[in-house]
Amino acid sequence: MVPLAGLIDTAFLGHLDDIRYLNGVALATVIFNVVYWSFNFFRMGTTGPTAQAVGRASEGQPIEGQSVKDQPMKDRPMKGHVASTAEVWLIVLRNSLLALGVGMAILLFQAPIAAFGFALLQAGDEVKAAAMDFYSGRIIGAPAVLINYVVLGWLLGRGQGRQVVILAVVGNASNIVLDYLFIRQLGWGSYGAGLATALSQYLMLIAGLGLMFVEGIPWQLGALIQSKLWQPAALKSLFGLNRDILIRTFALVMAMSLFTNFSSGLGDTILGVNTLLLQVVLMAAYFMDGIALAVESYAGNFWGQKSAVDLYWLLLFGLIGSVVLGGAIALILMLFPIPFFSLLTSHSRLLNNIPTYVAWLLPVLSLGGIAFTLDGYFLGLTAGRTLRNATLIAAFAGFLPLALLASWLNSPNLLWLALTGLMATRAITLLRQVPATLAGESALGDSGA
Repeated sequence: MVPLAGLIDTAFLGHLDDIRYLNGVALATVIFNVVYWSFNFFRMGTTGPTAQAVGRASEGQPIEGQSVKDQPMKDRPMKGHVASTAEVWLIVLRNSLLALGVGMAILLFQAPIAAFGFALLQAGDEVKAAAMDFYSGRIIGAPAVLINYVVLGWLLGRGQGRQVVILAVVGNASNIVLDYLFIRQLGWGSYGAGLATALSQYLMLIAGLGLMFVEGIPWQLGALIQSKLWQPAALKSLFGLNRDILIRTFALVMAMSLFTNFSSGLGDTILGVNTLLLQVVLMAAYFMDGIALAVESYAGNFWGQKSAVDLYWLLLFGLIGSVVLGGAIALILMLFPIPFFSLLTSHSRLLNNIPTYVAWLLPVLSLGGIAFTLDGYFLGLTAGRTLRNATLIAAFAGFLPLALLASWLNSPNLLWLALTGLMATRAITLLRQVPATLAGESALGDSGA
């Protein structure tokens, strides 16, 4: 549902008379990628700890520093039963309150964020104007976006995939409907696209809160939650994990943002082509993230149960599935580029150049499949330091030197090689850490494990 909504966004804008709307949204999306994806640790930092808590509960292990015998009989975890313990609810409450605070801060500082972001981006005045319109509409959804990260992470950590699908349908279907209303019917262009995305996030949040209330919040644990909500040890672990994930995500986002910014420096046509190809990369990434999120949830559960054999087979099947899926998507688009991309744009100068660069999807998506799955695996183990270090190496050694050279030489192919290097370096550095986790080392000494 997420990539479908993104593709339809692109299709609505790509068929408008002026290409500046498509390029403007691509430019403004760079800022949102930096801002929102940098705080994606609210999702990642919720799934792993929740899954581990569920895993401990299913094995009858102590939670929140209590021995099982010290817990009231009604609160004791039962083997094979995913109990709604105090620890599981504490995680979602802590992270939701933090997400709300950060979201409100983004709204408060939206003007300086825009001024700083657009000052760094390369584009003409018309494209920047369209980008600012999109920014003005989408920034309204900041608090909902961040709290939704927490809600989705919590549901994934509890293995509640059906509820996640419901939220995806609500959020993305409403985005498509609002896109049609604001862009096609009202003619609001890039501002309409941004506003549609923002409002759909609030609808998704309302649905998420509704699902949590329907499930039944354990009000009888209110006193325990109140006393432990801001427990120093738990907060230290939370901030330690979130710090590492923040650095990891920021490095990855900056690499992707530089890719778009350097594409802009190569001209409007290359920016448009790379925007369309990146939409495919994001589409495939979300499909492969379905596997990665499952790996993340089960890895945390198996880690909580201390089951190395299950971790091994989980990772093996996850890697095979992601590589096959990513490679298949790339091959299909390499064989039939024009029929697919014609759905996204009617501009002939973009369609004529896409076959020149579409082959880069194969290495990017194949290596990306490995990187995405390993990301999910180490997130499930709450191995934030491992992810942080691997991504920093990939961004500064695997991507940046080639990207700078591509910008200097005005070479789109070299820029795609840089993106391939980013994926390859992430995959290699993370694969090297897998044996240590299967040997039972405590998440490589990472915080939150």
